[in-house]
Amino acid sequence: MKGKVLFIVTLLSVLLAGRAEAQRCLPKMRGIELKAGLNGADGYVLGATLSSYAKGGNKWVYGVEYLQTNHDYRSTTIPAAQFTAEGGFYYNFLSDAKKMVFLYAGASALAGYETVNWGKKTLYDGARLNNGDAFVYGCAATLDMEVYLADFIALTASLRERFLWGGSMGVCHTEFGIGVKFIIN
Repeated sequence: MKGKVLFIVTLLSVLLAGRAEAQRCLPKMRGIELKAGLNGADGYVLGATLSSYAKGGNKWVYGVEYLQTNHDYRSTTIPAAQFTAEGGFYYNFLSDAKKMVFLYAGASALAGYETVNWGKKTLYDGARLNNGDAFVYGCAATLDMEVYLADFIALTASLRERFLWGGSMGVCHTEFGIGVKFIIN
Protein backbone atom coordinates (compact mmCIF):
# COMPACT_ATOMS: atom_id res chain seq x y z
CA MET A 1 0.00 0.00 0.00
CA LYS A 2 2.78 2.39 0.94
CA GLY A 3 4.45 1.74 -2.41
CA LYS A 4 1.31 2.67 -4.38
CA VAL A 5 0.80 5.88 -2.37
CA LEU A 6 4.45 6.85 -2.82
CA PHE A 7 4.19 6.19 -6.57
CA ILE A 8 1.01 8.32 -6.90
CA VAL A 9 2.47 11.18 -4.83
CA THR A 10 5.65 11.13 -6.92
CA LEU A 11 3.67 11.06 -10.16
CA LEU A 12 1.45 13.97 -9.05
CA SER A 13 4.42 16.04 -7.91
CA VAL A 14 6.09 15.58 -11.30
CA LEU A 15 2.91 16.50 -13.19
CA LEU A 16 2.04 19.51 -11.02
CA ALA A 17 5.55 20.89 -10.60
CA GLY A 18 5.45 22.45 -14.07
CA ARG A 19 7.26 21.59 -17.17
CA ALA A 20 10.82 22.35 -18.11
CA GLU A 21 11.14 25.06 -20.76
CA ALA A 22 13.44 24.57 -23.70
CA GLN A 23 16.45 26.82 -23.99
CA ARG A 24 16.49 29.00 -27.08
CA CYS A 25 18.94 31.39 -28.68
CA LEU A 26 21.95 29.92 -26.92
CA PRO A 27 25.45 30.90 -28.10
CA LYS A 28 26.53 29.10 -31.28
CA MET A 29 22.98 28.09 -32.23
CA ARG A 30 22.13 28.85 -35.86
CA GLY A 31 18.92 29.47 -37.72
CA ILE A 32 17.89 29.90 -41.35
CA GLU A 33 15.12 32.38 -42.09
CA LEU A 34 13.05 32.73 -45.24
CA LYS A 35 11.20 36.03 -45.47
CA ALA A 36 8.90 38.06 -47.69
CA GLY A 37 7.63 41.58 -47.36
CA LEU A 38 6.50 44.84 -48.88
CA ASN A 39 8.53 47.88 -49.81
CA GLY A 40 6.29 50.92 -49.74
CA ALA A 41 3.18 50.80 -51.91
CA ASP A 42 4.68 49.48 -55.13
CA GLY A 43 7.32 46.90 -54.32
CA TYR A 44 8.12 43.62 -52.65
CA VAL A 45 11.09 41.98 -50.92
CA LEU A 46 12.26 38.34 -50.76
CA GLY A 47 15.19 37.18 -48.67
CA ALA A 48 17.07 34.48 -46.83
CA THR A 49 19.14 34.96 -43.68
CA LEU A 50 21.53 32.92 -41.56
CA SER A 51 21.48 33.89 -37.87
CA SER A 52 24.25 32.91 -35.48
CA TYR A 53 23.34 33.52 -31.85
CA ALA A 54 25.71 35.06 -29.30
CA LYS A 55 25.47 35.66 -25.54
CA GLY A 56 22.27 37.15 -24.16
CA GLY A 57 20.17 36.05 -27.12
CA ASN A 58 21.88 38.57 -29.42
CA LYS A 59 22.62 37.45 -32.96
CA TRP A 60 24.88 37.99 -35.93
CA VAL A 61 22.97 38.07 -39.20
CA TYR A 62 24.20 37.27 -42.75
CA GLY A 63 21.76 37.34 -45.61
CA VAL A 64 20.74 38.05 -49.18
CA GLU A 65 17.76 40.05 -50.35
CA TYR A 66 15.92 40.82 -53.56
CA LEU A 67 13.90 44.04 -53.75
CA GLN A 68 11.74 45.03 -56.71
CA THR A 69 9.75 48.18 -57.29
CA ASN A 70 7.69 49.17 -60.31
CA HIS A 71 7.50 52.71 -61.65
CA ASP A 72 4.55 53.79 -63.79
CA TYR A 73 5.32 55.01 -67.29
CA ARG A 74 2.37 55.80 -69.53
CA SER A 75 0.46 52.53 -69.96
CA THR A 76 3.19 50.25 -68.56
CA THR A 77 5.57 49.94 -65.63
CA ILE A 78 9.34 50.02 -65.49
CA PRO A 79 10.85 47.49 -63.05
CA ALA A 80 13.77 48.40 -60.83
CA ALA A 81 15.46 45.67 -58.80
CA GLN A 82 18.20 45.44 -56.17
CA PHE A 83 20.18 42.36 -55.21
CA THR A 84 21.92 42.93 -51.87
CA ALA A 85 23.99 41.03 -49.33
CA GLU A 86 24.07 42.03 -45.69
CA GLY A 87 25.98 41.41 -42.52
CA GLY A 88 25.07 42.85 -39.14
CA PHE A 89 24.41 42.54 -35.42
CA TYR A 90 20.98 42.42 -33.74
CA TYR A 91 20.72 43.26 -30.03
CA ASN A 92 18.07 41.40 -27.99
CA PHE A 93 16.50 44.21 -25.99
CA LEU A 94 13.41 42.36 -24.75
CA SER A 95 12.31 38.75 -24.28
CA ASP A 96 9.80 37.00 -22.05
CA ALA A 97 10.70 34.70 -19.18
CA LYS A 98 9.77 31.54 -21.10
CA LYS A 99 11.93 32.60 -24.09
CA MET A 100 9.02 32.41 -26.51
CA VAL A 101 9.16 36.00 -27.83
CA PHE A 102 12.32 37.96 -28.65
CA LEU A 103 12.54 41.59 -29.78
CA TYR A 104 15.70 42.84 -31.51
CA ALA A 105 17.15 46.15 -32.67
CA GLY A 106 19.75 45.66 -35.38
CA ALA A 107 22.16 47.38 -37.71
CA SER A 108 23.58 45.92 -40.92
CA ALA A 109 25.97 46.83 -43.69
CA LEU A 110 24.60 46.29 -47.22
CA ALA A 111 26.21 45.98 -50.63
CA GLY A 112 24.81 44.86 -53.94
CA TYR A 113 23.71 45.59 -57.47
CA GLU A 114 20.81 47.58 -58.89
CA THR A 115 19.26 47.24 -62.32
CA VAL A 116 16.56 49.38 -63.94
CA ASN A 117 14.37 47.83 -66.66
CA TRP A 118 16.74 44.83 -66.64
CA GLY A 119 19.44 46.86 -68.40
CA LYS A 120 17.32 47.91 -71.37
CA LYS A 121 17.81 51.64 -72.00
CA THR A 122 15.23 52.08 -74.77
CA LEU A 123 11.54 51.84 -73.89
CA TYR A 124 8.74 50.55 -76.14
CA ASP A 125 7.94 54.07 -77.43
CA GLY A 126 11.55 54.99 -78.25
CA ALA A 127 12.22 56.97 -75.06
CA ARG A 128 15.60 56.35 -73.40
CA LEU A 129 16.25 55.83 -69.70
CA ASN A 130 18.98 57.88 -68.05
CA ASN A 131 19.09 55.48 -65.11
CA GLY A 132 21.50 52.63 -65.47
CA ASP A 133 22.70 49.59 -63.61
CA ALA A 134 24.91 50.38 -60.63
CA PHE A 135 26.73 49.06 -57.58
CA VAL A 136 24.89 50.07 -54.39
CA TYR A 137 26.15 50.22 -50.81
CA GLY A 138 24.82 51.37 -47.47
CA CYS A 139 23.28 50.22 -44.21
CA ALA A 140 20.00 49.17 -42.61
CA ALA A 141 18.32 49.71 -39.23
CA THR A 142 15.94 46.91 -38.24
CA LEU A 143 13.36 46.09 -35.57
CA ASP A 144 12.83 42.33 -35.54
CA MET A 145 10.59 39.97 -33.58
CA GLU A 146 10.79 36.19 -33.23
CA VAL A 147 7.91 34.11 -31.82
CA TYR A 148 8.81 30.46 -31.23
CA LEU A 149 6.16 27.88 -32.10
CA ALA A 150 8.48 25.02 -31.14
CA ASP A 151 12.14 24.64 -30.23
CA PHE A 152 13.19 24.51 -33.89
CA ILE A 153 10.72 26.84 -35.64
CA ALA A 154 9.81 30.51 -35.18
CA LEU A 155 7.67 33.06 -36.94
CA THR A 156 9.34 36.42 -37.54
CA ALA A 157 8.18 39.94 -38.26
CA SER A 158 10.40 42.88 -39.13
CA LEU A 159 10.35 46.58 -39.86
CA ARG A 160 13.48 48.02 -41.45
CA GLU A 161 14.80 51.13 -43.10
CA ARG A 162 17.45 50.64 -45.77
CA PHE A 163 19.80 53.46 -46.76
CA LEU A 164 21.52 52.72 -50.10
CA TRP A 165 23.73 55.03 -52.14
CA GLY A 166 25.05 54.69 -55.68
CA GLY A 167 21.81 53.73 -57.41
CA SER A 168 18.90 55.55 -58.98
CA MET A 169 16.05 54.16 -56.84
CA GLY A 170 16.55 56.68 -54.05
CA VAL A 171 18.38 56.43 -50.76
CA CYS A 172 15.69 55.37 -48.26
CA HIS A 173 13.55 52.24 -48.50
CA THR A 174 11.12 51.23 -45.75
CA GLU A 175 10.31 47.53 -45.61
CA PHE A 176 8.02 45.44 -43.47
CA GLY A 177 7.68 41.71 -43.69
CA ILE A 178 7.14 38.30 -42.17
CA GLY A 179 9.13 35.11 -42.26
CA VAL A 180 9.74 31.68 -40.85
CA LYS A 181 12.96 30.61 -39.13
CA PHE A 182 14.26 27.07 -38.74
CA ILE A 183 16.87 26.35 -36.05
CA ILE A 184 19.46 24.04 -37.59
CA ASN A 185 21.60 23.15 -34.55
